[in-house]
Amino acid sequence: MPRYALKIEYHGGPFSGWQRQAGQPSVQQALEEALRRLEPKVPSVAAAGRTDAGVHATGQVAHCDLGRNWEPFRLSEALNWHLKPHPVAILAAARVPDDWHARFSAIERRYTYRLISRRAPLTLEAGLAWRINHRLDVEAMRAGAAHLIGRHDFTTFRAALCQAKSPVKTLDAIEIEKIPRDDGGAEYRFHLRARSFLHNQVRSIVGTLERVGAGAWAPSRVAEALAARDRAACGPVAPPQGLYLTGVGYPSDPFAPPEGPG
Repeated sequence: MPRYALKIEYHGGPFSGWQRQAGQPSVQQALEEALRRLEPKVPSVAAAGRTDAGVHATGQVAHCDLGRNWEPFRLSEALNWHLKPHPVAILAAARVPDDWHARFSAIERRYTYRLISRRAPLTLEAGLAWRINHRLDVEAMRAGAAHLIGRHDFTTFRAALCQAKSPVKTLDAIEIEKIPRDDGGAEYRFHLRARSFLHNQVRSIVGTLERVGAGAWAPSRVAEALAARDRAACGPVAPPQGLYLTGVGYPSDPFAPPEGPG
């Protein structure tokens, strides 16, 4: 059966998360139902990351095995037709080797968290960011984040029900940017990059850094929380609506356009 990689964008608000769950709407279910409108016996699809309820994606990657040879562009167009009206879109499709796996072949995952500071509630961006009504000290947050870069035991920053075999992960980068807004507020974007993440790791880190930016924590307290290896030492967990899976890296990008002559 030919194997295809799919690059997927979705609004996580209406879903219980990526993974199929009995009696709950999921992104995986919406995609598999669309695939089965094309081929009734399509096996289950596998994704690079299982995003939680309310979490969005601009660069999720999944793979599926189909019974016929599809031209990738026609496959993406057909799936987008059958995915309506779900807020899910196939951005690209590509034929991949039979042993290629969306999850196990990945060497990097990238997340962005959006946090907006303004007095008024969000309207057009409701459900797409975490709103707070106070400003944050970006330099203090960067100082706190520096303690988390590298290979560490991240027990403090993972969910109690996390199923990962080990809490040890290597966090390659945390970049924090501040973007002024026309409404007088500011948006803070946290960009995190690692080979893989623990359950709730990104939201736990962002929630902790928000406390640093607000002045409630000194930057050095982040190092103390990490060293504690205790979930109780973590700051509040940021809400899911600000989190986006923005990209997945592979040794060779399956969606890269073929190189032309010369």
